[in-house]
Amino acid sequence: MKIAIVGTGYVGLVSGACFAEMGLEVTCVDIDEKKIENLKNGIIPIYEPGLEALVTHNVNSNRLNFTTRLTDVLQDVQVIFSAVGTPPDEDGSADLKYVLDVARTVGRHITDYVLLVTKSTVPVGTARLVQQAVREELDKRGLDIAFDVASNPEFLKEGDAIKDFMSPDRVVVGVESERARELMTRLYRPFLLNNFRVIFMDIPSAELTKYAANAMLATRISFMNDIANLCELLGADVSMVRQGIGTDARIGSKFLYPGCGYGGSCFPKDVKALLHTGRQYGYELRVLNAVEEVNEMQKHILYRKLLKYYSEPELADKVFAVWGLSFKPNTDDMREAPSLVLIRQLLEAGAWIRVFDPIAMTEARHAIQRQFPHLSSDRIYYATDIYDTVLDTEALFMVTEWKEFRLPSWKVIRRSMKNPLIIDGRNIYERKELEEQGLQYETIGS
Repeated sequence: MKIAIVGTGYVGLVSGACFAEMGLEVTCVDIDEKKIENLKNGIIPIYEPGLEALVTHNVNSNRLNFTTRLTDVLQDVQVIFSAVGTPPDEDGSADLKYVLDVARTVGRHITDYVLLVTKSTVPVGTARLVQQAVREELDKRGLDIAFDVASNPEFLKEGDAIKDFMSPDRVVVGVESERARELMTRLYRPFLLNNFRVIFMDIPSAELTKYAANAMLATRISFMNDIANLCELLGADVSMVRQGIGTDARIGSKFLYPGCGYGGSCFPKDVKALLHTGRQYGYELRVLNAVEEVNEMQKHILYRKLLKYYSEPELADKVFAVWGLSFKPNTDDMREAPSLVLIRQLLEAGAWIRVFDPIAMTEARHAIQRQFPHLSSDRIYYATDIYDTVLDTEALFMVTEWKEFRLPSWKVIRRSMKNPLIIDGRNIYERKELEEQGLQYETIGS
C-alpha cells in the first residue's frame, strides 16, 4: 500500500518513518527544498530519540522517500495524510492556510479516489472546509471524482514519539464512509494486532478529541501548580499531597507534578485554540481560562523565588546558572519554554547568565537571538557541561529535568559557586542531601 504524508515536521516525519517501518511505501512531501535535500542525505531536522535510525533504515530499504512535489505522487497513492503546520494567529485561532493549500492541490490533480486524512491538530469544522476546497477544485475541472476526508489526530509525546506511534494506547479516527473506515483499519491494524484499539467516531468529535485531551493534561499541570503554591503558604509539602491524591484510582498520578509551567508546541497552542473555538460559539471555557492564567503566572515562579534572596537592583551584574533549556527532556523544542521567561527576567534585571542543555543548545541560541536581537553576545555564556555552567554563579536554576542533572557532584558544585543557592523548578532533588552539603535549596510547593 502506498501513502503520502504532506509536511515533514515533527508529526509528519515520525508518522512517515513509522508507517514505513510497518512495510508501507511512504513518500513524505514538503515545499522546503533544503529540508527535503537534507532528509535525502540523512540529516534530520528535529531531535527525537530513535528517529534518525528509523528514517535511515527505511530510506535504505526504499520504503521511505522524500519529494517537494505532491503532484508527483498523487496518482500512485490511496491515502494522503496532511501533517502541515497550523500556527496560532494572534487571537489564538489556528491558521489553516497550509491545510487548505494541500486540499486544493489534491482537488486540482487527483484522477482517482483518494482518502485525505488530516493529521494536524485543527479546529472542529476543518474537515468540512477541506472537503469544500477539494470539491471546488474538482468542479473547476468539471470532474466528479470520488474522495473522502478523515480526521486522525496525533497523540505523540515529544521524546517518546516512536513508541507512542508504534504501540499506541488508542488511535482516534473520524470518518464519514465505510470505504474510509476500511482504509484506515488496514493502515493501523499492523500496529494493533493484539488489541485493536482504533476508536472510530464522527469527524467533529475526532477533531475535538485532540484539543480536549491536551487541555485536560494542561489542566492537571496547572491544578498541581496552584496546589503547590498554596502548600508553600500553608507549610504543607506538595510531594506528599501529590502522593495522597495520585494513589486514588479515580485520579491517578500522571501529570500531577508541580513545576515552573508547561510549554512546547501543543499545550499552549491547543488551550488557546480551544478557548477561541468556545468564544466563536458564544461559550466561555472558564476552567481553561484559569489553566492558561495559572501557567503564565507559574513561569515567573523561579524568578520570584530568587527575589527572596536578592532585591531586584542587587541582581545587576551578578551571574546565574540555568540547567535545562528545552521545554521538556528528550527534545530540543524551545517553543514556549519556561527557561526563556526566566532568561528574559534575568537579562532585564541586568544579570549575566550561564546556560546548559544536553541537546537544545543550538535551538536555544536561535530562540534567544530571536527574542533578544540586540543582546550583547557575552551576556549569555553557553556552557560545555553542568559544572562549567555553575562557575562563579550566585544561584543555579534547575529548569528542565534531564536525566544527567539528577546525580551531580554537589561537592564540586558547592566549591564552584559563589553563593550556594539551588532553585529547583522540577523538585528532583532531596532537600536533606543538599543541605548536608551546605547548599540552600528552594523547591516548588514545599
